[in-house]
Amino acid sequence: MFGLSLPTFPLLGNGSGAKTEAPVVLTYDQVEELGRELDALRARTVASLGTEDREYIYKVIKAQRGFEVAGRGLMYLGFLPPVWLAAVGALSVSKILDNMEIGHNVMHGQYDWMREPGLNSEVFEWDTVCPADQWRHSHNYMHHTYTNILGKDRDVGYGILRIDEAQKWNPYYLGNPLWAFTLMMLFEWGVMMHDLEIENVIQRKRTWNDVKPLLKGWWNKAGKQVLKDYVIFPALTGPLFVTTLAGNVTANLVRNVWTYSIIFCGHFPTGVQSFTEDETADETRGQWYVRQMLGSANIEGSPLFHIMSGNLSHQIEHHLFPDLPAHRYPELAPEVKALCVKYGLPYNTGGFFKQIGSVWGKIFKFALPPALVKSQSLAGVIVERQRTAS
Repeated sequence: MFGLSLPTFPLLGNGSGAKTEAPVVLTYDQVEELGRELDALRARTVASLGTEDREYIYKVIKAQRGFEVAGRGLMYLGFLPPVWLAAVGALSVSKILDNMEIGHNVMHGQYDWMREPGLNSEVFEWDTVCPADQWRHSHNYMHHTYTNILGKDRDVGYGILRIDEAQKWNPYYLGNPLWAFTLMMLFEWGVMMHDLEIENVIQRKRTWNDVKPLLKGWWNKAGKQVLKDYVIFPALTGPLFVTTLAGNVTANLVRNVWTYSIIFCGHFPTGVQSFTEDETADETRGQWYVRQMLGSANIEGSPLFHIMSGNLSHQIEHHLFPDLPAHRYPELAPEVKALCVKYGLPYNTGGFFKQIGSVWGKIFKFALPPALVKSQSLAGVIVERQRTAS
């Protein structure tokens, strides 16, 4: 049998956190059948897209604009502390909705079927410093194609963190917690610089000609964002310039911390797996699906929590179906979970504090030299890469 032993993981089953000792073995035919079942689920969802989905995204856009207008307007009374807090809160919600439930999802092509110019994935721009075209390359293409493949998916550590045991340790990673905190506070800038591949620039693997187009895009997009949030809108409030500037800075920080936390909860808590290029060479559709399921995690919460996360609280479903409207993920989740149970695969899910706690635990753990950290061997999965002869 030609098989692939994927990296080990705790078998979470129904999300209970229970571990099992024996590895799960999936034959080639089982993996391909799983792929067909997921393809069928996607096809049924695509066939049902219509008025409900159209009205949903319009409502979210209306709410986002309403919060922005309210936040900008309340800044004119920002000399009153309660009003300033309300202004910051409204503006923070506006920016989170714009980035998470609108921008991220629209640029995945989730609403291209509407033929609405303002919701076209190729032309949409969002309220953040990262140019949309660069994000579509680093995220839509690189991350979603090579999800959790070490050396290919730059979301694994974002080029500055050691977040996986397979990443080679060096003394720089002693600063892991500090680098992670800095990335969290400045997350929109970190996302902007993602395509730069800073470590390759430092090692001179990328030339000036490689990065020059990126820098031009940064100057154009980030310049407009800085001018809007930190000059024009504060200036419009006259003598309250400093108060408004502080409010806008705070709203961006709130958005950064929230976005970082949701994204890291979906990608790096305990039980989420990484892979090598050899393990994932010449993947079939079914094998790609399995990698997405093993490389993602969900966050449990209320309907409002899911909206504010851009429904990336359903990261497993998002990685399986990145171009389906994200508000459909909650209804797809039970079927995906049932397939995980059927095939003995984990369905990694938990509350926000459980998931973010395990993420920060890994950040601190992997800052240390391997000799000081106990490696935990857990149950694994064996995926047959080729159909065996009878």
